[in-house]
Amino acid sequence: MINKIAVFTSGGDSPGMNACIRAVVLTAKHFNIDVLGYIKGYEGLIDNVYQKLLPENLKDSVHRGGTILKSARSQRFMEEKFRLQAAENLKKEDVQGIIAIGGDGTFKGALAFEAQCSLPVIGCAGTIDNDLVGTDFTIGYDTAINTVIEAIDKIRDTAQSHDRIFVVEVMGRDAGLIALRSAIGSGADALLIPELKSDMKELASKIEKWKKEGGSRIIIVSEGDESGGAFKVAEFIKTAWPLADVKVSVLGHIQRGGNPTCMERVNAGITGYHAVKALLDGKKSEMVGIVNKTVTYTPFEKAVKHHTKIKPELELLLSVLSA
Repeated sequence: MINKIAVFTSGGDSPGMNACIRAVVLTAKHFNIDVLGYIKGYEGLIDNVYQKLLPENLKDSVHRGGTILKSARSQRFMEEKFRLQAAENLKKEDVQGIIAIGGDGTFKGALAFEAQCSLPVIGCAGTIDNDLVGTDFTIGYDTAINTVIEAIDKIRDTAQSHDRIFVVEVMGRDAGLIALRSAIGSGADALLIPELKSDMKELASKIEKWKKEGGSRIIIVSEGDESGGAFKVAEFIKTAWPLADVKVSVLGHIQRGGNPTCMERVNAGITGYHAVKALLDGKKSEMVGIVNKTVTYTPFEKAVKHHTKIKPELELLLSVLSA
């Protein structure tokens, strides 16, 4: 019997987190469950800083980016004494289940927390990187790539006006999924991501072709690519082609903000609803995901960041469409 749960957002913020919080609270109300929203993720658990969440508090939240519960990357939670403190705080408040909205670090923290806290934890995948196993799209990814596409469309206008080469850096320290879909969707001329190790050789070959053809070009670089980022790529191009007019645009944290897309809001609603249902069904240490339009549950140890290879068909598609 569960009558009180905790929810928090942790790690990097992502559009759609508020829609997920709202779904958790409305679903909990349907089952007569109280919800405590802890502020700044694991930091809130440690310091026992929370607010009771009511549906009326969330009327205007579904369309807002960021997270009304704030977020943080808690260094303290890595220490056992602070995890014990968090567990004691939850016990005092009579919390009987936890819903954690976040990504890789959030779920690793939940796994470590199990040693100090017997409460069941269910995760909702909230990260713009889309780098978790067990869901087709994480909360925030669709909005982030649409933000990138919008920015590149505008950059292309000025690139074409001056026959410039623009090197656009997007987020993705360990995974290039934002860059990959953005490259296909924006019609980019080249892509450099951590998963593709031969991309600099291919870029050098393309530069020789561009010298003959002229015109503007868009190159998308994931911030974690082994090339060293957009500025290093720009230096490489200038060395290979001294006459080229090369500019760099680092999109940075605008990719985290903005109103979540419709797809984002729907997926966040589905996962938030099923996270509450999972607690009621006795599940624990699992992430709620959506795979092939079906709700799935993946153990945290399998969901946390697994580096997967880019599908060969996507590589081929990119090479054909950027030729």
